[in-house]
Amino acid sequence: MDEIDRKILAELQQDGRLTVTELSERIGLSLSPCQRRLRALEKARVISGYRALIDPATIGLNFSAIVFATLREGSSQNIESFERALSDIPEITRAERLFGDPDYMLHVVTNDTKNKFLAEWSEAL
Repeated sequence: MDEIDRKILAELQQDGRLTVTELSERIGLSLSPCQRRLRALEKARVISGYRALIDPATIGLNFSAIVFATLREGSSQNIESFERALSDIPEITRAERLFGDPDYMLHVVTNDTKNKFLAEWSEAL
């Protein structure tokens, strides 16, 4: 990876919807070499995808929280069961295993604090 590749990555991080033409103009490289480099970065999985960033408030998700969870038992079966259960809760947008105490950091986004999910979790804690 050289300076041109880093420029490509920087520009795409700012605006992932750039056309190859716009990208080549911004980094000062002609269209064909820019396209080849972009495809090489994708093939090498340096670029793993393109995503839309959504403003949660504009779709009615006005409350977000970070919840730390500690498991009572750290068996592999208990961990697998917990992680499967997390995937069924749409309000959890991200879960990170911490390998310490607490065991998980959960990112929660919901419409408000009266959400059924939050009420059930607060009772469980």
